[in-house]
Amino acid sequence: MSDIVLETKDLVKHFPITQGIVFQTQVGAVRAVDGVNIELRRGETLGVVGESGCGKSTLAKLLVGLEKPTSGAINVRNQNMVTLKGGELRRARRNIQMVLQDPYTSLNPRMTVGDIIGEPFEIHPDVAPKGDRQRKVQDLLDTVGLNPEHINRYPHQFSGGQRQRIGIARALALRPEIIVCDEPVSALDVSIQAQVINLLGALQDELGLSYIFIAHDLSVVRHISDRVAVMYLGKIVEIGNDEEIYEKPTHPYTQALLSAVPVPDPTLRGLRDQIVLEGDVPSPANPPSGCRFRTRCWKAQSICAEQEPLLEPRPNSPHPSACHFAEVRDVISAVE
Repeated sequence: MSDIVLETKDLVKHFPITQGIVFQTQVGAVRAVDGVNIELRRGETLGVVGESGCGKSTLAKLLVGLEKPTSGAINVRNQNMVTLKGGELRRARRNIQMVLQDPYTSLNPRMTVGDIIGEPFEIHPDVAPKGDRQRKVQDLLDTVGLNPEHINRYPHQFSGGQRQRIGIARALALRPEIIVCDEPVSALDVSIQAQVINLLGALQDELGLSYIFIAHDLSVVRHISDRVAVMYLGKIVEIGNDEEIYEKPTHPYTQALLSAVPVPDPTLRGLRDQIVLEGDVPSPANPPSGCRFRTRCWKAQSICAEQEPLLEPRPNSPHPSACHFAEVRDVISAVE
């Protein structure tokens, strides 16, 4: 059996821009995700990083079926989720679940914790017999470090970190193989972030889970990820293991991203060159021709406007990079 549990092929999501009130006419499209190819292996954590608006959250919604792709394929265990329908799709979606960003708005305040965690059993009744559901919910609460006796409490009676644990328990209810984490700790205090990250790591070891971990905090991503994909304006521009991305970045955008991380050690600040990007991020409704980063890139040449660089190994890059002039730039990493 292949080690690849999730694979996307040329995944695209365009949101139409329309004009008119009664007779709406499409006048363009926001290219939120524009040809993403990723692979996730069994027991692996793939981190996805990039600035706000690059398409990370849209990618997460596509993977779990909350958004329908414009084109492309999402293969989970060699089943294309895009083409499945009805009962087949419902059964296949058990295998990939999601932990949402905000623990305060992702839980229904009118439902008890037991009802929230047990709701997946209502949709998939064959997973847990009715008489056994309360025990399973209590087991899930215990698994994520919460008191099983609090099954009848409401979300407002828990702290932010505890609410996120409830969200994790809900994601585990159907025993999925893959969990998509969309910035699961960004709304939490730093000390609570560490607890939730450690919980995710322990659950991965215990249950053999595979994670897509989306975040903007580079240090959190490095701590939990085996491989890291860097996203810019709807595309993956560089992908590699954590050491390759953080210590030997080859794409100019990755280098600029890492150079912007504050260095806490004052003796190292003068040893690192900070890359200041000029101009604004282009609109995803009208991205530049060729390389999308060329309007802000200090390496840009005429070929960058004429030919879009593919995400592939380059002569001066030890890992795939979508840059015609990719080369290793050693950085003094502030991300530990």
